[in-house]
Amino acid sequence: MLRELNIRHLSLPLNAPFRISRGVKHAAEVVTVELRQGDRIGRGESVPYPRYRESVASVLDEMESLREDLCAGMGRDELQARLTPGAARNALDAALWDLEAKLTGVPVWAGLARPPRAPVTTALTVSLDTPQAMEQAAARIAGARLIKIKVDADDPAARIEAVRRAAPAAKLIVDPNESWTMDILHDLQPVLERAAVDLVEQPLPAAADVDLRGFSSRIPICADEACHTAADLPRLLERYQAINIKLDKTGGLTEAWRLLRAARDSGFRIMVGCMVGSSLGIAPALEVAREAEFIDLDGPLWLANDHAGGVRLQDGLLAPPAPGFWGE
Repeated sequence: MLRELNIRHLSLPLNAPFRISRGVKHAAEVVTVELRQGDRIGRGESVPYPRYRESVASVLDEMESLREDLCAGMGRDELQARLTPGAARNALDAALWDLEAKLTGVPVWAGLARPPRAPVTTALTVSLDTPQAMEQAAARIAGARLIKIKVDADDPAARIEAVRRAAPAAKLIVDPNESWTMDILHDLQPVLERAAVDLVEQPLPAAADVDLRGFSSRIPICADEACHTAADLPRLLERYQAINIKLDKTGGLTEAWRLLRAARDSGFRIMVGCMVGSSLGIAPALEVAREAEFIDLDGPLWLANDHAGGVRLQDGLLAPPAPGFWGE
C-alpha cells in the first residue's frame, strides 16, 4: 500500500530564553514528519542543529530526497543506509517506528523487549546567566533530583557554586558545551569536587579532546558533541567515562539502540539527552532513557505550549506521554 508523507517546519516559542555557551534561543525550530499508510499515521520530530552544519532547509531537502522511496515503502534498515546520522534521519526513523507500532499493534517498548514506559528522573536545566540569576533559577527547582548547569569559560566556578548553594541535595551535571580549555578543566577540579558534581559533559571542543587522554579527572567526563554513533566509541575510550546519546545525533532510535548496547559493552556510563523540542521528539528517546544512568529530557518543559498528551513533570519525575501518543 502506498504511503503519504507530510513534512513541516514549526517554530515553537519557549517560556524563557535558553542560554548556553554558544548563544541563546527563544524558540525551538523543529521539523515534523507524518507518514500515513491507510488509516494509520506514524509521526516523528527532529531539531536541526547548526553545530552539526544542519539547518531547517538542509533537513527538509534531505527528507524530500527520499519522498518517493518512503511513500513506496522504504523501511528503517534502508533509511540507515540512505541518510547519514542527523536530524533528517531521526524524524523519519521515529515516524517509521511509530507507523510500524500502529500497523502491527505491537508497541515499540514491546518490540524492544522492554517493560511498558514508566516515569523517569530527568535533569532540569539551569541555563547560562549571571551567578545570581542562576542561583535564583536553581532555588525554584531546588527539590529536583538532578540539575544540569549550563556554563561557559567566564567564571564557571561562581555559577556552579551558586547553583549548589540553592540546591544542596540535587545531583549535578555541569555542561560547558565545548567552551573550556584543558587548563580550565584542570583548575576547576577542586571546585567540582567540593560541589559534589556527578558528571562533566563535553568540557573541551570535540576536535581538541585528544588532550583528555591520560587525564585523571576527579569527576567523570561525558562525551556529547564528540559522540554520535557506535562508530565513534573506539576513539573515545581513553578520553571519556560516559557518553550522551541523543537521537538527533544518532539519526534516530534505530542507531541509538545500537550505540547503547555497544557503549555498555565498552564500559561507558550512559546518559540520554535531547535538544530543545517537543514531546514528539522526546517520546522515542524515552525508550533508551530507561537504560540510562543520567537522563536529560527536559526539552519540552521549556516550551510555552507542548503537544496535548505529551510528557509532563509529575512529583519530580518526567511522566511518559499519554497512551497512543507515539509508538503504540
